[in-house]
Amino acid sequence: MHLTAEQGDITTVHVDAIVNAANSSLLGGGGVDGAIHAAAGPRLLAACRELRRTTVPDGLAVGDAVATPGFDLPAAWVIHTVGPNRHRGETDPDLLVSCFTRSLDVAADLRARSVAFPAVSAGVYGWDPDDVARTAVAAVRSWDDANPAAVDEVRFVLFDAAVHDAFERALTGPYG
Repeated sequence: MHLTAEQGDITTVHVDAIVNAANSSLLGGGGVDGAIHAAAGPRLLAACRELRRTTVPDGLAVGDAVATPGFDLPAAWVIHTVGPNRHRGETDPDLLVSCFTRSLDVAADLRARSVAFPAVSAGVYGWDPDDVARTAVAAVRSWDDANPAAVDEVRFVLFDAAVHDAFERALTGPYG
């Protein structure tokens, strides 16, 4: 699997699937979630409402993932995952790992060969960008070891320069 980090707007990336740092309601929010909902158009919200009505009536659990079509996005799919919120006491790194591995499980089920991730739980959810970057890179590499050739490319697409730098360090550092 080829892993890269780039600074940019995840809503404009040409990959098979993008990952949305969603909230458990799946009904939109701020940050990455709001940007993806705005760029995908109103059909995304309708699809998320249908998921809430059928598959996840109580909301999506922290660390889990589910997919919808990408609608007006360049990506065919949006994989929604709910990151742990440190401000709410969700400090277990295994929850963060699960966001990345469950998203890749869903991507593999969709036969998505390329996936773009944001920095899930960094920012308003209070996780340190360096911790998120190290956790994300390790989780994706571990998942790839267990699922060789299931996904060809993972791109970490980061809006903020400092977060991008954290991911570059994680990819190239002594543990990268």
